[in-house]
Amino acid sequence: MSLSGKVAIVTGSGRGLGLAYARELARQGAAVVINDVDAGVAAEAVQTIEADGGRAVAVVAPVGSTESAKALVAAAVENFGGLDILVTNAGILRDKSLLKMTDEDFDLVINVHLKGTFTCAREAFAYFKENGIAGRIITIGSPTGQRGNFGQTNYAAAKAGIVGMVRTWALEMKKAGVTANAVIPVAATAMTKTVPYFQKAVEADERGEAMPAFFRHELGFGTADDVAGLIAFLASDAAAGITGQAIGAGGDRLQLWTHPEAAATEYREGGWGYADLVENFGKLFGDKLQSVGEEFLPLPEDLKPEAAQPAAAQAR
Repeated sequence: MSLSGKVAIVTGSGRGLGLAYARELARQGAAVVINDVDAGVAAEAVQTIEADGGRAVAVVAPVGSTESAKALVAAAVENFGGLDILVTNAGILRDKSLLKMTDEDFDLVINVHLKGTFTCAREAFAYFKENGIAGRIITIGSPTGQRGNFGQTNYAAAKAGIVGMVRTWALEMKKAGVTANAVIPVAATAMTKTVPYFQKAVEADERGEAMPAFFRHELGFGTADDVAGLIAFLASDAAAGITGQAIGAGGDRLQLWTHPEAAATEYREGGWGYADLVENFGKLFGDKLQSVGEEFLPLPEDLKPEAAQPAAAQAR
């Protein structure tokens, strides 16, 4: 089912995952508005899509403000005659543990990821509703937003908030025929390149080789292109009945994440006072408490990262 005749905006699409999403949408027939804060990177992304036979223009602007959101929608309408698809991928990282994280670290990440998703989605939905378009809004979440991760208070808050907004938008946009979903990617990025656990997978990808099956299958960790197909599918008419969902993609794995549900329920007539909780909470819920963070499987010996050599040894 082609995306021919459709127009898409992909924020943060100058490189990495965002560029992979934009290229796949273009391969399926959509015209694409590229977005990046670096004019050279954005221009190169446009050239890449055009070299593939696609159509693209660039908007150089930081995502977050209403002004940037309006500029993106205006570029889609002025250059391609409309808008059908929004992918909110733009993001930055300012990783620090809680006591080291500054107000600026927190605000910057929230502004780009969370507010940027909000302002762009609001602008796109206004256009969809005004023009009777059954549009597609695809946001980008993260396993960190689903499970938490050390040193990422700001990023976890933003990504969890994005999924919360998607569930709300699915309700608000249903009557207009617009869908809103979150994709949870697990792929080689600039961030994962710095994690020793993924060293062998990233090195294989950089050599143009297939990642070891352990990473692709057991961990669901792959390339940006492994996620791009899901983006294009959710943008298509084939996904018209899918909304309010958080869907994971990576390597050979596809996952449908659950909405938060009560893990256990107990009742007490008159309610639960302090003394009642002290006496009963452990007995009722102690073995049902939920885990936090992601637990990675032990690496096979041949996939363990190589220890860094001392500087003296490297100089020989």
